[in-house]
Amino acid sequence: MTTATGALIDQLEQSIARVIRGKDEAIRHALIALLARGHLLIEDVPGVGKTTLAQALANSFHCAFQRVQFTSDMLPSDVLGISVFNPAEQQFEFKPGPIFTNIVLADEINRTTPKTQSALLEAMNEAQVTVDNQTHALPQPFMVLATQNPIEHHGTYPLPESQLDRFMIRIRMGYPSRESEKEILQRRAHTRTVDIGNSGIEAADVLAMQTAVEQVRVDDSLLDYALEIIDRTRQTDRLILGVSPRGSLMLQRAAQARAFIEGRDFCLPDDFKRLIIPVFAHRVAVNTRYATTQRKSTQTEAILQEIVDSTHVPL
Repeated sequence: MTTATGALIDQLEQSIARVIRGKDEAIRHALIALLARGHLLIEDVPGVGKTTLAQALANSFHCAFQRVQFTSDMLPSDVLGISVFNPAEQQFEFKPGPIFTNIVLADEINRTTPKTQSALLEAMNEAQVTVDNQTHALPQPFMVLATQNPIEHHGTYPLPESQLDRFMIRIRMGYPSRESEKEILQRRAHTRTVDIGNSGIEAADVLAMQTAVEQVRVDDSLLDYALEIIDRTRQTDRLILGVSPRGSLMLQRAAQARAFIEGRDFCLPDDFKRLIIPVFAHRVAVNTRYATTQRKSTQTEAILQEIVDSTHVPL
């Protein structure tokens, strides 16, 4: 990585950290998803800064940004767009929806029905949208930042496995520390808004960094290490759904992005190990025979951690 590129990454992190206090790991995971061409799912209780983090990331560089507030009465056309008849031209014209942007914030994505949730599948996987048998490419870079409340909350529709599998990373914000929350109170004492600011980085710079991430070297021993963990998620009887091949690919890309952010052109075992839970936890499902009174997400994380701890790390 060049000095200039390292400075750009520092600018991105500092731009977001001005708004999101005391959440360095969440910020780092958001940047990993961005530079690895992935999508980010932020899950937690209301009011802990999920939407603020998404807005801060979108505003950390010059790009087109759209926010979609998902509700129970939304239709797929509200997200993708619709064909409208033009009397003057005597033909239908496609009117793009809010998904045609660089970063789309799908706010409270599990408040809408599965039919509307599925409208994002093609966009997230192939960076394109098909409407009325016409395929429309999405602008680059393209990223979906989705927030959701825990499924235990009223008025939510659990995301299907096919939807969850398309998110590279799932994170939880958690409550801020006492010091961070005091700082938030002091900064917002006289205003209802926060100046997110802009780092001055262009979308082209992000595209260049995404390309550079793909060149980060991954040794075969690290691939074997990752595949051993993945294979164990498929073989254990404590899980009824193991990690998919898409999940293994996303782990590799996320590890490359983490190494790149750390200023390396090669991956270390720690790059994979630290990303197992944020990349895999939402892709696996606990066997009901082994279910406990804990939240499902907590159970899956515990099982994955046991698998990681019992897997030999290459030197």
